[in-house]
Amino acid sequence: MADQVTALRAYHDLGEEAAGSGRPGPARVSLREVLGFALTQFACWPDTLIEAGALAARAAGCEAAPGPGQVATGARGRLLRVEPLKWWLIREAGCAPIADMPAELGAALELSSARTWVRVEGAEASRLLNHFLPLDLRPDAFPPDRVASTAFHHVGITLWRSGGAFELALPRSFAASLWELLVDSARQYGLVTGEAAYALADGGEK
Repeated sequence: MADQVTALRAYHDLGEEAAGSGRPGPARVSLREVLGFALTQFACWPDTLIEAGALAARAAGCEAAPGPGQVATGARGRLLRVEPLKWWLIREAGCAPIADMPAELGAALELSSARTWVRVEGAEASRLLNHFLPLDLRPDAFPPDRVASTAFHHVGITLWRSGGAFELALPRSFAASLWELLVDSARQYGLVTGEAAYALADGGEK
């Protein structure tokens, strides 16, 4: 398993000092980079969708692969259906590598260092994200375990909801500039930043 590369560690020093920036009172937005995860993409052919989905579900420990736009959580990881013929498996870093898929079935690709994971939480989290994302993020329209691919300042990103948080998978080469846009806009709501350790159950932070 390749060592994960983070693009944001130099930006985690705002801490609680930022809570009062631009707004009195407690922070209503938190931005945290999630670290310690492994991301594997499963891609298949149209005629191998069921078989490849079953393989991905077994890797995650799920009963079945999620449908389009859905997230399923299994005993070994989360499985996101990010495109019609693609799933992302998110697991703890350092877990056993995923075996290569037969070429006639599809391909499994390690993407851990290709994406930077940012968790957005707080009372104004959806308002902040709607500064940039053309999505209806109200709970009825975008409930937990829903995933979407969208554009953030002309950059393609993946967004999903887990519990009360929004999770953003940003292309690593754009992560610093997108993080700065989030920070600058979030200051009006009161902001705290930091890191969170990957946990299969929500809320595992360090």
